[in-house]
Amino acid sequence: MSENATPGEAPRRDPEELPAAIREAVPDYDDEYLDRVSDRLMYSYDLDRDVVVDGERFEMTAEMRVRNQKQFLHPALSYADHDLMEYVFARRVSTPSVAAVERLVEFAHDVADERVDAHEEHYGTDVTVVLVADRIPDDVAAFVDGFRDRTLLKFGYYGHYEVNLVVVAPEREALVASESADTAAAFRLWERVEQPDEGFFSRFAKRFWR
Repeated sequence: MSENATPGEAPRRDPEELPAAIREAVPDYDDEYLDRVSDRLMYSYDLDRDVVVDGERFEMTAEMRVRNQKQFLHPALSYADHDLMEYVFARRVSTPSVAAVERLVEFAHDVADERVDAHEEHYGTDVTVVLVADRIPDDVAAFVDGFRDRTLLKFGYYGHYEVNLVVVAPEREALVASESADTAAAFRLWERVEQPDEGFFSRFAKRFWR
């Protein structure tokens, strides 16, 4: 990353330092905040803009797929394969309400129903909804902060899917996220992204650490 950042601000990349194939694949969001978020997501996610899903419009969407594979002596002799996916849907709003957030939780469940391919090698799928707001009302902050919604598939034999929520007010440098919403780090531009601890899949393959 380029170090041309003010104190307390995440450093910006110089676009010319990025491989041409990556630069060309990243949409132009016509939104400085979302453009800078995309700088954090571009290496690990496939990004899109102005997408309508089930009647809901989002300025930014992102999709990531990871396969964890153990090998015995040779790559052809693999075992314990696990698939991990995440779908991110981000939109701008003025002032979110609890009712609007609850509606998007139902939307996320519908996405999971449509997209999760439940089988023995499926470990987990995250569906993360992000609202970029002018401000975060106290009741919305309380709802999101205490939110956790994980669904086991076939009692966990086919893995699970989880709905995550993030509400961010960039101008106020305020963000609230549900318990497992690791993607929130990409939207907290006023802080540097810390290198995560090692763990299963290195928590989505250290997806923001570049």
